[in-house]
Formats: sequence, structure tokens, C-alpha cells
Amino acid sequence: MNFREDENRNLVLVDGTVIPAEKRTRCEVYSRIVGYLRPLSQYNKGKQEEFKSRKTFNIKNEEAPASK
Repeated sequence: MNFREDENRNLVLVDGTVIPAEKRTRCEVYSRIVGYLRPLSQYNKGKQEEFKSRKTFNIKNEEAPASK
């Protein structure tokens, strides 16, 4: 992790830069569950913990070879 939060919820970067809590913007993370997207904030506690342990994969989008 390249940052930490201090006791006042300010963001402290590795180089010592401090970003005040009031300057930060919360963002919503969405994940696909059973074919549709849902915000993580609507997950129950068990699903939120499960999400943290998920593995992600990058899939190359390769074209299929042309047929003869």
C-alpha cells in the first residue's frame, strides 16, 4: 500500500504528502454479481469480506484466426 490514514482521516502518502480528509472524495465500487452490477456498499458483511479475497484476471482480447 502506498498510503495510510492518520488519526484525523487525512491521507498520508509515502513521500509525506498529506491530503486533508475534507479534500478527499469517496467513490463507489461496483462489482458484477450473477450477471448484473451492484455497488459494494449494498453487499452484506459476508459478501464484502468475500469480495476482498477475490482474484481478478486480465483477459486478452484476441481476434479469432480467419477461416479458409
